[in-house]
Amino acid sequence: MTGQGDVARRAWCDEAVRRIEADFNRSADTHLIHLPLSRYPGIDLYLKDESSHPTGSLKHRLARSLFLYALCNAWIGPDTTVIEASSGSTAVSEAYFARMLGLRFIAVVPAATAAPKLDAIRFHGGEIHTVDDPRTVYDVAHRLAAETGGHYLDQFTYAERATDWRGNNNIAESIFAQMAEERYSIPNWIVCGAGTGGTSATIGRFLRYRRYATKLCVADPEQSVFHRHFADRSATMLPEGCGSCIEGIGRPRVEPSFVPSVIDRMIAVADADSIGAMRALSDRLGRTVGGSTGTNLWACLRIVEEMAAAGQSGSIVTLLCDGGDRYACTYYRDDWLAEKGIEWGEARNRVSVGIA
Repeated sequence: MTGQGDVARRAWCDEAVRRIEADFNRSADTHLIHLPLSRYPGIDLYLKDESSHPTGSLKHRLARSLFLYALCNAWIGPDTTVIEASSGSTAVSEAYFARMLGLRFIAVVPAATAAPKLDAIRFHGGEIHTVDDPRTVYDVAHRLAAETGGHYLDQFTYAERATDWRGNNNIAESIFAQMAEERYSIPNWIVCGAGTGGTSATIGRFLRYRRYATKLCVADPEQSVFHRHFADRSATMLPEGCGSCIEGIGRPRVEPSFVPSVIDRMIAVADADSIGAMRALSDRLGRTVGGSTGTNLWACLRIVEEMAAAGQSGSIVTLLCDGGDRYACTYYRDDWLAEKGIEWGEARNRVSVGIA
């Protein structure tokens, strides 16, 4: 027999879903930017600009999906404290949706997370819980959820299943819709990074479901386990002390949402090359972009060079993951990069020539 409390909780859930869907309905799709390459006239490069979401990054899509998934599984109610382990951008977007629903939100983040990301989480009403060792974010998030009687969204487990990979305006469907009138409407490659693995899983599955010939490349920081696991499934953890400075992508452990079987290729990218590519693209666009976008671009240019050498023409689509304002105190400070020993100048020059 259904109690009055159950009816009220279901009514609250219905209203929560309506609010999230209404917010989506008010938002336009993100832009697809054509980046002409004068040195490669037969190859078209496109940037799917995810920085134009209300919370400024690709993670806005994931946060929306995670909240809807948790709501429709009845894991979140009107008094639930919502917890997430994040390097920053996912938590920014989740704080936005938590405030929309009137829920308390706590982000468990590494202490080294860029300060502007922390400010953005707080701006949207979220609370910050920092940890010195990034490997402990999962356990701490579980503990806080237990202590508060709350729910741990767990992007690293649920990213690959919370998004409908068959369509429903996921990022892959959006890319192909926007490419429809382009010279090479079916991309040769789509290039993305992997943080949770959810984006690559969605794109890879969509390509197979729609029977596109497009191949999926995942660009991964050198100091990440994902490309190691792709080459050798027995590699599941990085050695202690390894780690990349590129926030949002690359992980020390293989996350449950990472699905290597739907990926055609992985390219490992040094942090210095990511930063150099990021700086070069920012110069070209006249606005700053984040480090993971630089990682993507470096991998794209490698594919462009290979296609040109083979006499191939076609198109490549990659993701502009977020803007560079969140990294003003890190990636865009020469003294910070020098302290980290990151020599990025040569990479910037090389990429500047490639995207001229």
